[in-house]
Amino acid sequence: MDSIETNAAGKPINRDEAFRLLTEVDLLEVGQLADAIRRQRHPHNRVTFVVDRNVNYSNVCESKCKFCAFYRNAGDADAYLLDYETIFAKVQELVDYDGTQLLMQGGLHPTLKIEWFEELFRQLSEHFPQVQIHSLSPAEVIHIAKLSGLTMLECLRRLQAAGLASVPGGGAEILVDEIRQAISPNKIGWKQWAWVMEEAHKLGMRTTATMMFGSREKPADVVEHLFRIREIQERTGGFTAFIPWTFQPDNTELGGESASGIEYLKVLAVSRIVLDNIENIQASWVTQGARMAQVALFFGGNDLGGTMLEENVVAAAGCSFRMSQQEIVELVRGAGFVPARRTTEYRILEEY
Repeated sequence: MDSIETNAAGKPINRDEAFRLLTEVDLLEVGQLADAIRRQRHPHNRVTFVVDRNVNYSNVCESKCKFCAFYRNAGDADAYLLDYETIFAKVQELVDYDGTQLLMQGGLHPTLKIEWFEELFRQLSEHFPQVQIHSLSPAEVIHIAKLSGLTMLECLRRLQAAGLASVPGGGAEILVDEIRQAISPNKIGWKQWAWVMEEAHKLGMRTTATMMFGSREKPADVVEHLFRIREIQERTGGFTAFIPWTFQPDNTELGGESASGIEYLKVLAVSRIVLDNIENIQASWVTQGARMAQVALFFGGNDLGGTMLEENVVAAAGCSFRMSQQEIVELVRGAGFVPARRTTEYRILEEY
């Protein structure tokens, strides 16, 4: 353990050490290492969250990922595309709750070109300047660019000019193409995901990074994913946070079993240890529930993500944990930490 423990003093570990942590070292031992790093990086004892809403503008998607229970084909009876007025009403409700972040994602819609998003973002920015548009995903950006006859970079620049301020890390799944081919064969490869993120960072946009695990990947794939994220961050410094979450198999083509709580905590802790250059590690109460998220704060997590006034994608897979802002505050206090509301880019707005 000596070489691994040096990480607590600020020295990065390598892939072999990370693999050993994930597969051989006792959970509590790994948790203690992650907790020590978390406390060193966040000595104020603060646990943050953002008041946000996840608006899924459409469920029509050409990608048809095997792990997704949310998507529909264009001709399905329950396929939908929200109009601007419906989206504005949802964002107004977010503002009424003092919300500051709009997480807007949909499928790879077969007909929505860049003009639809530009006009939407312009109007959102005009009507709700206090809300950060933290929306789309690398797969959506590339899809919109292709449909619109643009290069990816042209598309990204135009979206930014219209009001897109930051990009969530959706669609990362596992950043190993062999696994991506097995679970989402129609989606972009890992290098394309990284390309969008790096170009967004160069444009001054901050983004998050995610990992969905527990489907078909092996421990070595999890390790590779973490190091690919770390290497992007070394080049750009643009990731604000990393969010690992577990595959939810219900109602999906892929099926199978969910990762256990033990597996979740182990991956979370190893993520905190490996990603020495990313400031924030987010605990996923949306997939794990409140109590496991509380435990995760002692395994490297320092952030609880958003209040998510609305969430549809994970809920479609039968996972419907809900928490109000007050419940998040009480959860954090109950764990012995200081709750703090933040912006998308981790500026503290208020402590409780």
